Amino acid sequence: MRMALALLLFFSPAAALAEALITTLSSHRVLITSNYTGTSIAVFGAVERDAQTVARATGYDVVVTVRGPRQSIVVREKERRGLVWLNREQQKFPDAPSYLSVFTSRPLDEIASEPARLRQKIGVNAIVHAADFTNDRGTADEPFREALYRLKSRDGLYFEKERGVTFLTPNIFTAQVPVPASAPTGTYDVEVALLAETVVLARSHTNFELVKIGFEQQVGEAARDASLTYGLATALIALGFGWLASTIFRRD
Repeated sequence: MRMALALLLFFSPAAALAEALITTLSSHRVLITSNYTGTSIAVFGAVERDAQTVARATGYDVVVTVRGPRQSIVVREKERRGLVWLNREQQKFPDAPSYLSVFTSRPLDEIASEPARLRQKIGVNAIVHAADFTNDRGTADEPFREALYRLKSRDGLYFEKERGVTFLTPNIFTAQVPVPASAPTGTYDVEVALLAETVVLARSHTNFELVKIGFEQQVGEAARDASLTYGLATALIALGFGWLASTIFRRD
């Protein structure tokens, strides 16, 4: 009986079709200096199969999702009354990623169906419209989700790139992740999903860090650790430059 069970497990489809992902990054730490204008991180990956794994007839698909540091965002609906704009409704996103990008080996609608993408949170649209992305209010929160997506996309912080993943061989792939100068500092999570025939076979996770160094780091630390002193110093410097400008350009 035990021998029959062992043979069944050995020749079962799950055992014969098991894959694993191995991923790494070109850098795990990006340093921001005064002349920083953005950079890119290369993601490298390989599909590992054991000796019993059956080759996929249709090949693999890969989706790389990068999420920046979490932040609390409030999206407000404004209405114009005469010469002024008034706030109406608002929606809070307490744990939204400050940066969100998705790179795919093929168009998303060819990789998986829309219900599957929503269920697996594959693609920017599926992530933004997930129930746990904000406090779910049914259809009432949809305009605010769309507005957040639109505003972040305008700033180059939320985007998708179809065919942004390139297979160098049937089992080895790479993707270039652009990190714009407007991207906030902090830890960026990189998730790589391996799919075949619309089914997620494996996922891997890694991360990189965006940090300031030099004078920018010192200013940031001063603003965080000694906010009162930093505020007073900034005000005094502004007053000093204002007085100097008025003296230089004063008309006698």
